[in-house]
Amino acid sequence: MSDEQAVDAGEDEEELHQRLLERREAALAHVVKFGDPVLKSRASPVDEFGPELRTEVERMIQIMQDGMGVGLAATQLGVLRRLLVFQAGPDNEPAALINPKIEWSSEEEAIAEEGCLSLPRVTMDVERPLFIRASGRDVDGEPVVIEAAGLEARVLQHEIDHLDGVLILDRTERAQRKAALRALRAGESYHPPGEDEDDPGEELREPRTDA
Repeated sequence: MSDEQAVDAGEDEEELHQRLLERREAALAHVVKFGDPVLKSRASPVDEFGPELRTEVERMIQIMQDGMGVGLAATQLGVLRRLLVFQAGPDNEPAALINPKIEWSSEEEAIAEEGCLSLPRVTMDVERPLFIRASGRDVDGEPVVIEAAGLEARVLQHEIDHLDGVLILDRTERAQRKAALRALRAGESYHPPGEDEDDPGEELREPRTDA
């Protein structure tokens, strides 16, 4: 590759990075942020299935993907309905789960860092079961059972928490919760001790259990 080609490739990569950030910012403008009482409210069951619901699911998936999240609950868009979408990995197909319930969770748990699209620039350590069985309905109203492990299990638990008015602030240890609250109120960043906040790739690399 010539020097000129290398420069062009570098410019293309920089332009792509900038477009992704702009798309993310536009998506996150639709997401309800910390301090809005809807985030502490319990959502109501969905009882009607049809074109309107499908359109809502498609919109949620688009916002989740553009926002670079791995999950999104309807309450995060100010809609108090028991509906979530998730995509736990770029090779996975996005999916919706309506009126979700956790039927079973393992005794084995793990602590991992979680971020949230409703809590900008903040991540926290959260302990959750490693394996769960969740049930609900798909967009057509058909019964669904999901046996989930690892990241997928964590994403589903995170989003179902949202539908119950529970945030990762409620799931982390007291010291992290206090530090995160201070950061949120000041419009600053917070990450668990040991995170390198000066990493220039942080915006595209940060944990996105939500997202």
